[in-house]
Amino acid sequence: MAINKDYSTKLQTKLLNRRIYFYVLLTFFLISQHAAAIDKDAQWSDYSRSVPKNKVEVAHLSGEAQGEIPPAPRAKRANFEQELVSQDTRHFANWVVDSGDNRGMPFVIIDKVEAKVFVFYPDGRIRGAAPVLLGLAPGDDAVPGIGNRVMSSIRPEERTTPAGRFLSYLGINYYKKDILWVDYEGAMSLHRVVTNKPEERRLERLATPTPLDNRISYGCINVPAKFFDKVVKPAFTKVMGVVYVLPEVKSKKEIFASYYEVE
Repeated sequence: MAINKDYSTKLQTKLLNRRIYFYVLLTFFLISQHAAAIDKDAQWSDYSRSVPKNKVEVAHLSGEAQGEIPPAPRAKRANFEQELVSQDTRHFANWVVDSGDNRGMPFVIIDKVEAKVFVFYPDGRIRGAAPVLLGLAPGDDAVPGIGNRVMSSIRPEERTTPAGRFLSYLGINYYKKDILWVDYEGAMSLHRVVTNKPEERRLERLATPTPLDNRISYGCINVPAKFFDKVVKPAFTKVMGVVYVLPEVKSKKEIFASYYEVE
């Protein structure tokens, strides 16, 4: 019985030691895992501070997403340099440039009230300006079918220079002279001043400082010969362009539906 008792005591002691050893190992493992987790968090914290902000995936709302209104794009404007110009023409040229209505083509603005022409590069820089002679009668509309009539049949009150937007190009008229066709169907063109009737004093009319005596033509736009050769012709050589004839009776909005004031 003593032997059995000793054996039983040794066996219990051996089992107790094994349990203690197992608990020690388990405690050590749990402590190690906790320490590793803390170390990993510390490493990530250090990493997030060391890399550039744009490399860390942190949600940032843009100003627009936060409800801020982005600044409006700056309006484009025509460049008249030192040229004297009416407010109507300046506003209209700014609209052409800002809206891109000229579609990347050179363009011309005819100010009938001031009897003046302005020629622009496609980007809105002025190329040149000059006085013009216009149709004898005030008005913004062409008489229907006037392009097919002989000049002698056109009454004085029908001799208007119609307002509008015209796709224009260089061409030749009936007398084999180079001209800028403004409205081919309406037989309206921009050309060198006509001087075959001295009694009309067209050169003198161009030279006066007032626009009051610049109404003399059948509807075509007369410009100084030098201006046509040095400004108009080079601007439209091998390219088409746009001629805008501003109204003198109607509003710009009536003639140009998409027109707006550039702030």
